[in-house]
Amino acid sequence: VINGSVSDSVFLCNSAFFQSVISDMLILYILLCLFLFVSALDTKGKVLRVLISVGKLILLLGFLYMFVCSLDILSSAFQLVGGKTAGDIFQDNEILSNPLAGLVIGVLVTLLVQSSSTSSSIVVSMVSSGLLTVQVAVPIIMGTNIGTSVTNTLVAMTQAGERNTFRRAFAGATVHDFFNWLSVLVLLPLEVASGYLFVVTKLITDSFEIQSGEAPDLLNVITDPLTESIIELDASVISGIATDDPEAKNKSLIKRWCQTFTNTTLMNVTVPGPENCTSPSLCWVDGNYTFTLKNISQIYNIKKCTHLFVDVNLSDMAVGLILLALSLLVLCSCLILIVKLLNSMLKGQVAVVIKKVLNTNFPFPFGWVTGYIAILVGAGMTFIVQSSSVFTSAITPLVGIGVISIERAYPLCLGSNIGTTTTAILAAMASPGETLADALQIALVHFLFNISGIILWYPIPFTRVPIRLAKGLGNITGKYRWFAVVYIICCFFVLPLLIFALSLAGWKVLVGVGVPLLIMLIIIIVINILQKRKPGWLPAVLRSWDFLPLWAHSLAPCDKAVGVLIAKCCCCCKCCQAASDDQEDRAEQLENNKTTHTAVYDNHAMSVENEAEDGMKIELNILKMTTL
Repeated sequence: VINGSVSDSVFLCNSAFFQSVISDMLILYILLCLFLFVSALDTKGKVLRVLISVGKLILLLGFLYMFVCSLDILSSAFQLVGGKTAGDIFQDNEILSNPLAGLVIGVLVTLLVQSSSTSSSIVVSMVSSGLLTVQVAVPIIMGTNIGTSVTNTLVAMTQAGERNTFRRAFAGATVHDFFNWLSVLVLLPLEVASGYLFVVTKLITDSFEIQSGEAPDLLNVITDPLTESIIELDASVISGIATDDPEAKNKSLIKRWCQTFTNTTLMNVTVPGPENCTSPSLCWVDGNYTFTLKNISQIYNIKKCTHLFVDVNLSDMAVGLILLALSLLVLCSCLILIVKLLNSMLKGQVAVVIKKVLNTNFPFPFGWVTGYIAILVGAGMTFIVQSSSVFTSAITPLVGIGVISIERAYPLCLGSNIGTTTTAILAAMASPGETLADALQIALVHFLFNISGIILWYPIPFTRVPIRLAKGLGNITGKYRWFAVVYIICCFFVLPLLIFALSLAGWKVLVGVGVPLLIMLIIIIVINILQKRKPGWLPAVLRSWDFLPLWAHSLAPCDKAVGVLIAKCCCCCKCCQAASDDQEDRAEQLENNKTTHTAVYDNHAMSVENEAEDGMKIELNILKMTTL
């Protein structure tokens, strides 16, 4: 790395190195379990406890492997269902030249293919072929950053069974969403006004002599044998549709032949007229026919693929829907089992030790360093798994059960944003020499965008707005769990489509509708802040929202309507009883919410040691008072 050599850095990041690190971590975990659990048992109990702990660990790794593979299959399924549509969306250059429309298209395309790497590679291929300029592609890259954060939000939905677990999990997942949206809200206008990202990345690419290399395969070495035995896709088809290749539109995304040979020969071909000849010297006319010499490529199929769908006579849509259903089933099942196993393994002293290690800061005055180390850990882990969606989806259940706090999950998510861009940079460096500069500049735009977002929303504790917003949303979804579905639909579909429609209508319509809505939103936020901190500064009427109808400042009427709808949809008494129990739990929760909400983001099963420490402090205070 010091010498500027890509091959040295790739050599350092080989799979054997990471396998040794992972094996050391597993050995440390097993020793920790042995030390904490086995010391107070007899020989038979010790052996049984060790076998159970090792068995649980093996099951956990197996379910985690299946979870990662199901995410890969889910991405392939989305590409089969919406991949060609995504390629068609990228063809309209007039729409893409609008920054807001480009941002929304980046969001929607990433939602369709469920992979920011795929959507980014489409953008890179269009820039390399000259269909897009780098300036036009910058807002699209920002949109892909937003679209990829929906995966861990969907994963949090699987933990809706228990209220407090869902509250923590949803807050831990949406802290990533809020960071991406707030970063775009600041950096997109800055980019339109000054070209900040384009100018800086252009200076970087022009300042260094960059040589092409190859991106390393890390986690793919482990997961590819299983995923490629189920389905393999031809990624060049989507890029071909985006670059307006007529042959790609009639091709299937399912790869049939895994090994081919291309033979190029110079042949005589007939063309409509002399103007269609490759060169005036290579053109001749014979009667009514015009001939020229052209390089004709013929592809010979050598080895057929071995995945399950290679000989299936189904459309891409049908195969995609089948894989979508199966991958979602496996993903949800693995996630539920992982959470159950973690809950059974992370109890008592083990939970206290792990929670302390993960959430404790360095001693004063180096406490501020802890968060930046967490960013580096998140970047490194994402670089290993080569997917920010996989990493953030894996820590979401840990936030739900209380092992990782939201304050610690936030820098881990920021690090994952950086980690996924480093993989894109290495992948861009594998591009051909003539397209290397543009491909690398797009990857650097993604990297600099995330670095700028971290500078905006992390170094100063006051600026860590995403944490406060995520906790507020977590409290709402804890009381009204149906609101999580409304949030996902509005945030990732309704809002982008609304912005897209307004941007297509012209800047006058966009300003006329968007500016009043933005001013109204700012006023509401300012009034809410003043109501909590400085109510005396407001008129008596505005010190609360009680002057408005109940439906305008509370979700309770909507909650009653949802409860009635669920009750009508119930087909048996058991479902109705469950709905009524949920209503009773919500009523109790509303009473409890008169107190502070801070405690709900801690797992009470893991707070035994804290309670004991509090008890010791009380006893010491009593002893001091009696001594006096």
